[in-house]
Amino acid sequence: MSGIWIPFCTLAVLGSASAVSAVESSDRLDTDSLEVLSAPVLSKGKPAAGRLVAITAPEYVGTGVFHTLYLPNSWKKGGERLPLIFEYTGNYFPKSGSTGEVEGAGLGYGLSGGQFIWVSLPYVSEDGRDNEVTWWGDEDATVEYAKVNVPRIIEEYGADPKAVFLCGFSRGAIGVNYLGLHDDEVAKLWTAFITHDHFDGIKEWGTTSWGSPLDKYRAEAAERLKRVAGRPYLVCQNGDKYGSEVFVRSVLGSANNFTFNNLSTSEIFGSFPHPLAKAAHTDFWAYLPSKYRTRAWEWMNAVLDQLE
Repeated sequence: MSGIWIPFCTLAVLGSASAVSAVESSDRLDTDSLEVLSAPVLSKGKPAAGRLVAITAPEYVGTGVFHTLYLPNSWKKGGERLPLIFEYTGNYFPKSGSTGEVEGAGLGYGLSGGQFIWVSLPYVSEDGRDNEVTWWGDEDATVEYAKVNVPRIIEEYGADPKAVFLCGFSRGAIGVNYLGLHDDEVAKLWTAFITHDHFDGIKEWGTTSWGSPLDKYRAEAAERLKRVAGRPYLVCQNGDKYGSEVFVRSVLGSANNFTFNNLSTSEIFGSFPHPLAKAAHTDFWAYLPSKYRTRAWEWMNAVLDQLE
């Protein structure tokens, strides 16, 4: 394959060549594929192979808090343990077409080519009654939701607990670290991490209490980043405008487990608005074939190949 994006040192971190993968090769992404992906449409009813459905956790029955669950066509109850990809969505931001809703998620499906179990996690509102579409809602409740439901989903759908990806776009890209590495307990849930556009600790979010002042925010983000603890991490961004790599290296020194995929959504889509993307700031870039999707899929395959 051409365009390998993962340096040898990163593969060394992931495991030895003799490691036995917990995931069958049939789940590897076809990096040469020219397929244009089409996101599944949210439907009513119970989870089933090939369907995207809304799930209300037992703790939130009677509220509007829910996550979405997609089971790929290859899923069978009691069958092969499939990888999972969990996702945090961007803020409500009409200019870019981001609804902030779990049902508006797109990154996780594109990154997994529709072959993984895919879950869009909610941000629980301050009153605990709805999904929040801007920032974190009740931060503690949002983190607790992941702590309770990630293991539950793995168990209920027979997924592979050694192949658990966490990804996020925009707000969600910050959330990968801010929420996914919030403390030691939640940080242990994930095998690998993927962000697209934005990164925890890079810029000040002056209208928030958690994202300012910048010095305080960066110091706290640096502590969260340390909880990655050598696991594979893919940082994608439209252009090189956020300084994520500089920040990561300033905090960790060595960033051998990190891969940086600077992409061009204008190159991918040609012009905006596009049927799949309203603007350049979009989580749907992996739905179209490109050298950037190839790089991301090669990284996904490499992570799976090196699982012990």
